[in-house]
Amino acid sequence: MNIEEILLEVQDGRLSVSEASAILGKESYREMEFAKLDTGRKERTGFAEVVYCSGKSDEHLLKIFKRIYDTEGEVFGTRASAHQFELVRNEIPEITYDPVSRILKTGRREKELRGRIAVCTAGTSDIPVAEEAAQTAEYFGTFVERVYDVGVSGIHRLISRTAQISEANCIIAVAGMEGALPSVLGGLVHCPVIAVPTSVGYGASFQGLSALLTMINSCANGIAVVNIDNGYGAGYIATQINRLAVGD
Repeated sequence: MNIEEILLEVQDGRLSVSEASAILGKESYREMEFAKLDTGRKERTGFAEVVYCSGKSDEHLLKIFKRIYDTEGEVFGTRASAHQFELVRNEIPEITYDPVSRILKTGRREKELRGRIAVCTAGTSDIPVAEEAAQTAEYFGTFVERVYDVGVSGIHRLISRTAQISEANCIIAVAGMEGALPSVLGGLVHCPVIAVPTSVGYGASFQGLSALLTMINSCANGIAVVNIDNGYGAGYIATQINRLAVGD
């Protein structure tokens, strides 16, 4: 029973306020001793809980994946290893793993992808973070246009795709090195740009800090910045923007 159904039963007098409160309190999370799964998150926010896989023990990861899969019918994990994929696949055969983005997931085949966002990278070395963003948005029901390797060192490549990129409701711009791509895009398009600095670059890039500082100091308008290598966070925010644009 979801929140809307509970409220309707209270409205119709089939459920008392105290009974509804007890149900909501019981279903807000699921106790697993080592974890408290936020089973009510999708009802509150529109997004089910996602698993950050890195650092979790085999036992904990497997139990969390199985519980979310049993509850939601699908599950999505970030920063997973090939070992974790093999571990989970023994229990959930339909699980898939992308070694580029390190995403471990199952999904509903009938899921409709709505609206449009564009995920752009400055170079091919930025694709792992970009794919984390793109696949996150797709998992949450967003149509994604990928436009890779259009960095400012060959700006004619970006200019040739500007019309296509401009059709998006939101743009994710992923760049390492000096991190200039979001600033250029911000001056060319009408929609919000989410800048994602990556830890790609030589020593003075300081593992993405140089790109991060460039992005948060951008002179272009309409740019928001997430943390270094945070493709997941960018894909999530882009989906929120896209949902507003399509009226969800």
